[in-house]
Amino acid sequence: MSTSNTSPSSANPSPAGQSLSSASRILILVTAFTGWFCAGFLLSATSVALQPAAIDLLTSAGELNLVRYNDLTARSKLKTGSETVPPRPLLEKDKADLLDANVLIGEWVAWLKCSFLFGAAFGGLCFGAIGDRLGRTKGMGLAILTYSLMALLASFSRLPVQLLVCWFFACMGVGGMWPNGVALVAEAWSSLSRTASAGIIGAAANMGIYFMSTIMMAFPPVPSSLGAPASKVFQSLPNLPAMFLPGKVTPTPTDWQWVMLFAALPAVLGVFSLVAVPESPLWLANRGKAQTSNKTIAGPGEIFRPPYLAITLIGIILATIPLIGGWGSADWIVQWADRVGDVNPSLKADVNRTRAFTGIAGALAGGWLASVLGRKLTYFLSSFGSLLFAQYLFWFVVPTDPYFLWYVSGLGLFIGVYFGWLPFCLPEMFPTRARAAGSGVSFNFGRILTAVTVFATGTLMSFFQGDYAHIGRATSLVFAIGMIVIWFAPDTSQKQLEE
Repeated sequence: MSTSNTSPSSANPSPAGQSLSSASRILILVTAFTGWFCAGFLLSATSVALQPAAIDLLTSAGELNLVRYNDLTARSKLKTGSETVPPRPLLEKDKADLLDANVLIGEWVAWLKCSFLFGAAFGGLCFGAIGDRLGRTKGMGLAILTYSLMALLASFSRLPVQLLVCWFFACMGVGGMWPNGVALVAEAWSSLSRTASAGIIGAAANMGIYFMSTIMMAFPPVPSSLGAPASKVFQSLPNLPAMFLPGKVTPTPTDWQWVMLFAALPAVLGVFSLVAVPESPLWLANRGKAQTSNKTIAGPGEIFRPPYLAITLIGIILATIPLIGGWGSADWIVQWADRVGDVNPSLKADVNRTRAFTGIAGALAGGWLASVLGRKLTYFLSSFGSLLFAQYLFWFVVPTDPYFLWYVSGLGLFIGVYFGWLPFCLPEMFPTRARAAGSGVSFNFGRILTAVTVFATGTLMSFFQGDYAHIGRATSLVFAIGMIVIWFAPDTSQKQLEE
């Protein structure tokens, strides 16, 4: 990013963070990184904790007989000829009851996952508009407070619909954190260091997912009737705030609820962002110019009208490819691995951790690769690599193969590059007056299309007769679309964020 020889003034601060001290710029980066890192807690909880939560709340609502469901599930997994437990084959009525229960649970899990996707999409629009109108730090702080406090409220849910509503609003905060954090970091750092800062932000959520997945491996979220109280979990974790430690009057939430309580901890960070993190001088300068010329700040509807409409549509498509590729393709690997749980009980968790670990490396390199190889070529190669690994994995590998996780790691690496590319390149596509809203809509609206793939899970399972390999082969073809669409994107390599 170019620098200016003109001395900064209060009316027109120097571009792109030049008027910020090094300490202020580092504070911005650390706060944005931590906010998106903590958003990874909710991303991880969506994959792991929502199913036991749904089982528990359906039981509380009287829609599920948990004792019978557990009995039928256990009996369905017994091996014939077991010496320790005499086999009790399921009758036809038992099989029908188990199927009905699994369908009911699956429907609620799908709704909860879709509440995340729709909530994040709506949050990207709403909090992006807040960031463009009131400031990046305001939008970021309010988004962090939203996902933290709504996660706390979710821990008190007693009915599935209550959790659904809380999770929607919590994930609005997740969707709103990304565009404001990315816009703030992009505007505060120079072009030379922005490649590294974009990679750090891109890797933050994967780091949060990896961190939370590791904790949940030690303390797996389960329905309340199956696990120890969450207070025992907190007692086992060091350095947690005293308010969450068990005491004389401390409630003992169920095991899935401790995940929600943990996800509420970043509320302190949200307050800190509102009161202590410096605002983007580029945003301040743009607001000053708008006030001087009596121009209005871009509203959320403006990015859907010319001259921004075409850019917004391209941005949505480019951000949708890795989202559908991740949720609609790579996530099938987790379900595929769960099929061999009797052979390797830890494989499902290992898949999540492996993808997150190599995804961190890919995200860290994404911005740097875009600056060295070019924006379009980097996106093309990431799409090609993701397609290659996904197709090979679903065609020629099975979860019991000794090198299964190596191919999972390769897929995670190439998908991770997208999430270093996006925070580096999406802000370049929009002017300052619409940067947060444009980036937020582009990154999060793909989640609406991804939600369609979640709703289509039952149809895919039926069409492919439960064969996860066939499903993965079909859904991973979305990466081929990315290889084509990227060549229609605008060239932003020479664009300055001051514009």
